Amino acid sequence: MPSPHIRPLDLGDDATAAAVHRIGRAAYAVEAELIGFDGIPALHESLAEMRAQDLRWIGAVSEDGQLAGFLAWEEEPNSGTATGIGIDRLCVAPASFRRGIASLLLRHALAELFPDRPVEVTTGSANTPAVRLYEAHGFTRGADFSPAPGLVMASFSRRPTAGRPPGRRGLPGTS
Repeated sequence: MPSPHIRPLDLGDDATAAAVHRIGRAAYAVEAELIGFDGIPALHESLAEMRAQDLRWIGAVSEDGQLAGFLAWEEEPNSGTATGIGIDRLCVAPASFRRGIASLLLRHALAELFPDRPVEVTTGSANTPAVRLYEAHGFTRGADFSPAPGLVMASFSRRPTAGRPPGRRGLPGTS
């Protein structure tokens, strides 16, 4: 099976927005089971609420045009000179789990979209697949926190790699 390609997603397109919403809800339902908490906000947001988020979106799309997963982020003002990136959501259709889709999206974003910027993300601390994913891609785990009773979140950050020329940044061993 050929690897999906990464492309920007336009949530102004009804079919794209519906696919993102469907995949997000399915992926967050799996995470809710893993972490034992079903109050994940994105799990319960409507299509209109999802579209209203001030996020940028990319998707992993198969040759036949099917969306397998997506990554959405926002720019966050930083105290330093660079604007940081906050990954808001990284979701893969459950039918596409364990096929490298999340890694493909994350590698692309880190190397091509924001190679010179600090990146932060959170996930349920009991979401072992997500914790392993972020650690494998050079993120450092920060403090866990509890935004709601019964929910423990893990925070991760990744700083730009110093000493590499622009356009050649990526994950260690992949440039």
